[in-house]
Parts: sequence; structure tokens; C-alpha cells
Amino acid sequence: MALPLGRKGMFVSKELRIPAQAETSAAGPVASRAKEAIEDLLRQPLAPGIYLVATPIGNLADITLRALSVLTRADIIYCEDTRHSAKLLSHYGIAAKTLPFHEHNEDREVERVLAQAEAGKRIAIISDAGTPLLSDPGFRLVRAAASRDVALTSIPGASAALAALTTSGLPTDAFFFAGFLPAKQGARRTRLAELAHVPGGLVLFEAPHRVSEALADMADVLGNRSAVIARELTKLHENILRGTIQSLAEAVGDDTLKGEIVIVVGTSEPEAVSDEIIEARLVEALEAMSLKDAAKAIAGQLGVPKARVYALGVKIKGRGP
Repeated sequence: MALPLGRKGMFVSKELRIPAQAETSAAGPVASRAKEAIEDLLRQPLAPGIYLVATPIGNLADITLRALSVLTRADIIYCEDTRHSAKLLSHYGIAAKTLPFHEHNEDREVERVLAQAEAGKRIAIISDAGTPLLSDPGFRLVRAAASRDVALTSIPGASAALAALTTSGLPTDAFFFAGFLPAKQGARRTRLAELAHVPGGLVLFEAPHRVSEALADMADVLGNRSAVIARELTKLHENILRGTIQSLAEAVGDDTLKGEIVIVVGTSEPEAVSDEIIEARLVEALEAMSLKDAAKAIAGQLGVPKARVYALGVKIKGRGP
């Protein structure tokens, strides 16, 4: 049984409120262990430095006990939007000082954050949802902190990109997170052309009102690959659409989807390369190079095993002039 999300049945552990069930319920032992775990974390000292804390992407229950313990004891929490983060912090009874840290003020705030950390403050960095720095501000801060040996700690947790990928049904062994595509069509198609040769799946974020046009460009540039649209992940109206890029484009049509969108695109299917095509390349290449070098070069050009090319080269040589 899941722990409840509402404010009823909360117990207080120092300054932190977390959900609990009555000891007589089936979840009683779970709530008791959660209480013990959070109290143990709160007893441990929190060292000065910068903490990159992942927060829920929708469902407020998707936050770790470690994240809650850090946010509770942080001297300052820097938020992408303090008003948005106030909902999460209020839900768990966290009353730490919050300040804005977003793409429009990051450059001027970096020095202040570093100075605070170097002065012994415990600084938490959170985004509106999910893991900080993934299509969110923070990279310049982290790079500067690392160069000045300021302690950096990642508190991992929810990630929309990984949630979409793992529920997509598409291969997960190799993938490239591309963030948001450019808003303008020309730049978007150029970017897709660059991504077309990535040897793995693609995970992208997209604004709801641009999903239709983005899918149309994907179909033209990437081909009709398998794809998934994951919408409102972990929220009440979570919806996952699976198909090909073309079928998803037709399903969406001119409609504007609502909510947060992640698009996962499968790998391209390699076109079959016939022996005739390989042999034609070999005949030409063997006039200028050795069989070993020709096999290596052509295998790279056509994306086929070098051993296959080499074996066909041996056959050509065996046939003579």
C-alpha cells in the first residue's frame, strides 16, 4: 500500500513532515521504518557544499528520503521558480530559505552561490521538476564549483527522460538525450539531421504546442522510426502513445497536447546491403589499395562487418582478371 499524499496522518520528525499510516494499518511497518530512516538521516551531519537535489516530476511521493533530509537541513534552497517549488516544500513541511536560480539570472548568481558554499553554507539546487541540469540551469555553477574545489554532491531521483525511456518499450542499451529541439523549423531540421546519425535511441523534450510540427520534421529527416510520446508522466493523466513517427503524427494531427511531453525515438533500421553493392565497391577500391585496407574502408562506409567484405574480396581475387 502506498503512503498517502495528503496532509492527514503526518508525523513530525524534527522540522520535516512525511506521510505516515496508523500503526494498525497494513502499511504500519513501512511507515515506521520510513520514520526511523528519516530520523537517522537527520541525525547525521550535513557537510557544507552544494547539493544537486532531484525532485518529483509530478507525483509528490516520488522523492527520496535522502533528498528530504538535505532539503530540510539546507541553509538555502535555490529554485528554478520559488513559487512552483513552494508547493513541494510546503507539502513536506520544509521551511528553508528559498532564492531563485534560473536561466535568466544564473550568470550573476554563480559567484554568490559559490561564496556562500565556501563560507560554510549548505546549498541545495533544485529545478521545477526532476534532476537538475538536464535542460535546466546549473551547468555553469557546477563547472565553476568544480574548478574551485567546492564540494558537489548529487542526490539522485526522478528523471522524466529516464521514466519515458524505460516505459517506451524501445531499446535502452544506448541512447542520446537531446533536450529540447529548436523552436524554428529550419534550425530544428538541422538539429535533427545531426541527430540522425546517433548510434542509439533519442530522448527529447518538446513543448506541447510544437509536438505535431516536430513529429512531421522527424518523419522527414529521421525516417519512419518507432517512437513514443510520453505525456504527464507520474501524474493523474499520464498517457503513453506508441507507434511509428508517422502514425504518431497522424494521431496527434493538428491538436495541441496538454502537459509535459517527452518523445523517445528508436534507432534507425540499417538498410540491407547486397553482396553486389559491396563487390562493386571492392573492384574499384582494389585498384588502389590492398584487400585489407579496402575491406576496412568499405565496411566503414557501408556499415557492414569487415569480415564479410574481406571474404567477398577473396572471392573476387580468386576469380582472377
